[in-house]
Amino acid sequence: MKRTFLLKAALTLTSLLLAAPGIYAHASPGNQQRTEQTAKTTPSSAEEGDMIETRKSLYDQLSTVTQIPWYWLAAIDQYERSMSKVKPKARPMLGSTVGVFIDQELWAGPLNPDMDDSSPVSIRWFNGIGRDGDGNGIAERTSDVDLLYSLVSKVAAYGTTEEDFSIGLWEYYQNGRAVKRIQQFARIYEHFGKLDLFEHAFPLPLGNNYNYKDTWGTGRSWGGRRTHEGTDIFAGHGVPVRSTCYGIIEIKGWNPYGGWRIGIRDLNNFYHYYAHLSGYDKTAEVGTVVKPGQVVGWVGSSGYGKPGTQGKFPPHLHYGVYSDRGLIEWSFDPYPMLRRWEASERQRLRSKR
Repeated sequence: MKRTFLLKAALTLTSLLLAAPGIYAHASPGNQQRTEQTAKTTPSSAEEGDMIETRKSLYDQLSTVTQIPWYWLAAIDQYERSMSKVKPKARPMLGSTVGVFIDQELWAGPLNPDMDDSSPVSIRWFNGIGRDGDGNGIAERTSDVDLLYSLVSKVAAYGTTEEDFSIGLWEYYQNGRAVKRIQQFARIYEHFGKLDLFEHAFPLPLGNNYNYKDTWGTGRSWGGRRTHEGTDIFAGHGVPVRSTCYGIIEIKGWNPYGGWRIGIRDLNNFYHYYAHLSGYDKTAEVGTVVKPGQVVGWVGSSGYGKPGTQGKFPPHLHYGVYSDRGLIEWSFDPYPMLRRWEASERQRLRSKR
């Protein structure tokens, strides 16, 4: 069903700021050094929690003004944040909490003689996308509100339905992967109704007998010489396989190498790959939103051949993780995360006793 969200572009956040002063953080020339320092540091868990609350407040306020659902705003911001994490030098953090990065030339306009221009009038004159979202008369490229409001205004200019909004995303990013990621993130946020969705679980139930070691990067020969892009967790046939994250099922089906496999995309823009399954849970379909610990399939020994090939190796789960870098995805070693998630889940179980 197509849902419509109207963009009231003529409105600003002035009334909201008057009603709730101090919600938004701005980086003026006087605190530019603080902004640059923030981009180089990693926040603690407590600071990250505060940031999440601040972001949710910002999304809610902008949603009230623009009538765009908060989860779309959150999805755009989170996609931008994921791209900045993999390209920190090319995309330094501009605001205090949002992840939006807008190139200086795109902000001010390609023919603008003043690349530091912050006047909404002259920026519009030179076809820049920078906008004054908080009603202070200045389009600040270091303001959380202005950054997110400017990007959303640019995208929503192409239409107000979800279909048209997706067209606007394509026109802005010129990348179908980016559009898909933002759509996926919006589904996840809408489903759970919150931002704090970064808890993880070990892919197998901890009460089962299993063993694993770091096998990422070791050689493989079936189908040609290649390296192993994951960790093998050996367990009995039919042991439940669980989602390690909050995410959305992106791929399900047969792969000549991985057999019956399933792929889940999370909000860090990581693709979690589960292979050699013996079957799937009946609720696991492409587009299904999942949570940590939710069963998606069972350990098996499928793969290395035509659909249905079984038993060419002992039953185990091949678990891999890939990071989306915009146009390509890179595999990285999941073993340290598995160890950490296993220990964290054990700790949570102990605390419940």
